[in-house]
Amino acid sequence: MSAWEKEEEAKEAHAQVDIWKIICGFVEMAAVKCAIELGIPEAIEKHGSPMTLLELSSTLGCDPSYLNRIMRFLVNRKIFKIIPIKHDSLGYAHTPLSRCLMRNGEHSMASLILMETSPIMLAPWHCLSARVLVNGNPSFENVYGEDLWQYTAENLDHSKLFNEAMACDAKFVVPAIIEGCREAFDGVSTLVDVGGGNGTTSRILAKACPRIQLTNFDLPHVIAAAPKCNGVEHVAGDMFQSVPKADAVFIKWILHDWGDKECIQILKKCREAIPKENGRVIIVEAVIEEGEEKRDKFKDIGLLLDMVMMAHTSLGKERTLKEWDYVIKMAGFSAYTLKAINAVQSRRGHPYSGTLRAARPPFFRPIVTEARSGLPSPVQTFTEARRIPRSSVRKRGAALTSSASSFFESRPPFLVVPCPLFSSVLGRPPSLRVLPCLQSWIGVQSWTGARLCLHLGELCLH
Repeated sequence: MSAWEKEEEAKEAHAQVDIWKIICGFVEMAAVKCAIELGIPEAIEKHGSPMTLLELSSTLGCDPSYLNRIMRFLVNRKIFKIIPIKHDSLGYAHTPLSRCLMRNGEHSMASLILMETSPIMLAPWHCLSARVLVNGNPSFENVYGEDLWQYTAENLDHSKLFNEAMACDAKFVVPAIIEGCREAFDGVSTLVDVGGGNGTTSRILAKACPRIQLTNFDLPHVIAAAPKCNGVEHVAGDMFQSVPKADAVFIKWILHDWGDKECIQILKKCREAIPKENGRVIIVEAVIEEGEEKRDKFKDIGLLLDMVMMAHTSLGKERTLKEWDYVIKMAGFSAYTLKAINAVQSRRGHPYSGTLRAARPPFFRPIVTEARSGLPSPVQTFTEARRIPRSSVRKRGAALTSSASSFFESRPPFLVVPCPLFSSVLGRPPSLRVLPCLQSWIGVQSWTGARLCLHLGELCLH
């Protein structure tokens, strides 16, 4: 047998395993939902130490034989773990993943799992093929006769679960933004969170930035159920009609629910809400990497989310950088920069630390390495640019260009790269003139000379 034939045989054997994983792909989701509904994570946490099967089954009121099979599956998936305890017994213990299943845990994703595994959200998946056909109807509308937003407005129990699910994401992502993009909130006295749901994002921001007056803005039925919070004002309205005035607009995981036309309309309303000179729009969304060579686990999650958008929304989608560029420019913003944040939608435990929390695209790893080694970084170089008085821009322009060129000399011309998954985008209306010495290198038409902010990541619309 030739080497090629052996390779093909190995691929065939691998395919036989993979096809069964596809056939039974729903099993892991169902078993995890079972664990959440039974309260297995909370029982182990409350016990304070690993629990034997008999202890766990007694606490939960479960049949030991069935519970054993559930736990055996979850341990094999590394969701829980088994460790030795006294008298030669084995006990079930937490892993970082199982702690995410606790309903009230600090990093709980339980509500998001329960929402996505609910019969309401599972039914549209059975209509996905019909959605893909020419002139096919949206999957959710095929099942319920109306879109997701109309359905949640009329079914308040599902609306509550939906907003609790979105709060799960906020608990991960917003602290990462505060830590990695603190400069986004510099000079901001008032901020409105568009589509803020039950106000979780605003509460986190209020605690971290008490000087900022926060407004949680959402539809009337959502605001009616939002809990009160010191430092946060709840305002009901429609983002397609108007957005409350503020120094900054924060909009997380909203634009991916809509088509380009709707996104442009929303961003225009956001732009109208902020001051012309110093206002900004902070967007938190996925950026899908293009090209087969950029495949990694982060991209895979982004593509999974894109399928969720197809099943649950009428026109929503996750976008590539080119698609975001179109939407942002059409909304009236002239330029932007991109910055990764520390989570899967920004992943916690990002390997880089310090003030430079750059995106980590696999094809730009040398840049990160050199920046951490003390070479001039985009942050250092262009923070200097911020301090250049308008009157001396031309005089110091050549020196700045020389400083930047030594670092970027061998790099691709477009260094403002998308992170593998979620990124934060900062924006402001066009003002002042671009630094002439940088205009051709950056490739944009209008930058604010007084606040040029081309970090390896941070998306600033000027």
